[in-house]
Amino acid sequence: MKLLVKTLLVILLLSTVAIMNAQNLKVYDMSSFGLKPDTKKNASPVLQKALQKIKSEYKEGDSVVIRFAEGQYNFYEKGAAIREYYISNHDQDNPKKVGIALEGMKNLSLDGNGAQFIFHGRMLPVSLLHSTNCSLRNFSIDFTTPHIAQIKIVESNPETGITFEPAPWVNYRITKDSIFETYGEGWDVRPSWGVVFDGETRHLVYNTGDLSCKTKGAYEVSPRRINVPLWKEKSLKPGMFFIMRGWGRPTPGIFLSHDLNTMIDNVKVHYAEGMGLLAQFSENITLEKFGVCLKGDDDPRYFTTQADATHFSGCKGKIISCNGLYEGMMDDAINVHGTYLKVVKRVDDHTLVGRYMHDQAWGFEWGCPDDEVQFVRSQTMELVSNPNYITSIRPYDKDQIDGAREYCITFKEPLDAAINESEGFGIENLTWTPEVLFADNIIRNNRARGALFSTPRKTVVENNLFDHTSGTAILLCGDCNGWFETGACRDVTIRNNRFINALTSLYQFTEAVISIYPEIPDLAGQQKYFHGGKDGGIVIENNEFDTFDSPIVYAKSVDGLLFRGNIIKKNSEFVPFHSNKSRFILKRVTNVNLEE
Repeated sequence: MKLLVKTLLVILLLSTVAIMNAQNLKVYDMSSFGLKPDTKKNASPVLQKALQKIKSEYKEGDSVVIRFAEGQYNFYEKGAAIREYYISNHDQDNPKKVGIALEGMKNLSLDGNGAQFIFHGRMLPVSLLHSTNCSLRNFSIDFTTPHIAQIKIVESNPETGITFEPAPWVNYRITKDSIFETYGEGWDVRPSWGVVFDGETRHLVYNTGDLSCKTKGAYEVSPRRINVPLWKEKSLKPGMFFIMRGWGRPTPGIFLSHDLNTMIDNVKVHYAEGMGLLAQFSENITLEKFGVCLKGDDDPRYFTTQADATHFSGCKGKIISCNGLYEGMMDDAINVHGTYLKVVKRVDDHTLVGRYMHDQAWGFEWGCPDDEVQFVRSQTMELVSNPNYITSIRPYDKDQIDGAREYCITFKEPLDAAINESEGFGIENLTWTPEVLFADNIIRNNRARGALFSTPRKTVVENNLFDHTSGTAILLCGDCNGWFETGACRDVTIRNNRFINALTSLYQFTEAVISIYPEIPDLAGQQKYFHGGKDGGIVIENNEFDTFDSPIVYAKSVDGLLFRGNIIKKNSEFVPFHSNKSRFILKRVTNVNLEE
């Protein structure tokens, strides 16, 4: 498999080299537009001007390089591109202010040559939309003032409350109603919850999970030292670093949509208010040495992104993520899924109205004519009838796709009589589901979970290090009731990975180091199985589990589970606390072979 991975990457890199050597190569140096590194000049309007020139000069068959010199560049909201983007799993507030808006491009490479792109205010740093054979290379993304606030615990007293010091870069004020509030250029946040890191190990503190931080009654005891008498939390100790958060996730660091053949090489996201990278409705994406990570061992920050490091919603083709570093994010390293539309109206025997249900997942394109779909009963997560095909699809509650929440869909074959709006059914798009290779990555010191996969196509997770993911290291889910994220996994191989002390805290889906946990409200009424099946199964082999606690695998509603050749080591780094005291818990699992 390693040879296959390297072969695929070599092919992609050689293809890029061929493009760069093409006769019609056009190179645009940002210095020729007056944009020099390490100055305070606003890069946002310069990029707007440069991209307009590139588009006006482009001819079919051209290959384009946008080149930066190494150094720091500052992007401000003023002069940025203004866009209406509906981004999966983010807040659907518009418009967005975009620093580098790449749209409708072909054969383009943006090469930063080690540039540091620094953003101010509340911005979407980089977007790549409706583009083909494009690459992003050799740069990093960061913000001067993150919307997450880092504080150091100075005192924790059951009588006098918490005393803390905000990090030097945190701008704050005590409001008239005595609330600790952080702010930046055009934004403010009243943090209400967060997570806590050990100041020495940089691990999330054992057995803490998500903690509230209501700061009513805050006052300064001395400059940049605040006491909150009503905030009392015994797990917080002097020297720990608490990461204060709000609930917003307006934009990712990089946004991909409607792209074909995208390469992201040696790009680092040090902070984003949403995901590090969000890709939707795109085909063939390769991440090589991509990082959502700190700026090195001496970085004073303990956090990176507000949500997932990478997230792929409704994509197809191949998703390849290799040699990456994912740390300090407030959610998963990778999440791959589609989105169920809930059936809200049966128009006739060939036509349904389907609705995006979650408030952070709507407004973007869901499917096309000729796409293959299937139907699932929400309560039991069982498939109903055979797959079908879309003959027409149009927005139902809007005149255009952007911003639509409902779609009127007509299908080729007659619909099963059981499918209706009253009993709870979801529509899954099978065409927009990808193969996944997630290999040779490091995932460490993050909140929630390590990696999530919900695709029926071949998924290989190998040679990764999952180091102190505070929740489940790998989750295979499927949910037509909450997030409405599809779907069943048919062919998953998890091999040659090392897991070090997952499950130091409990969140949703944290039943074991590897958790196969579809949301099934009526498991007792289920007759079929959700994951696995005739097209394959789930293989967990030749991994090393180094753990302080008991649970290794939790599986629910699986047809075909093989666990073999794995090594389980017990350590004493933490005291076991999980309610699950068994290595394996299986609920409605058949065709299973466990060889510890």
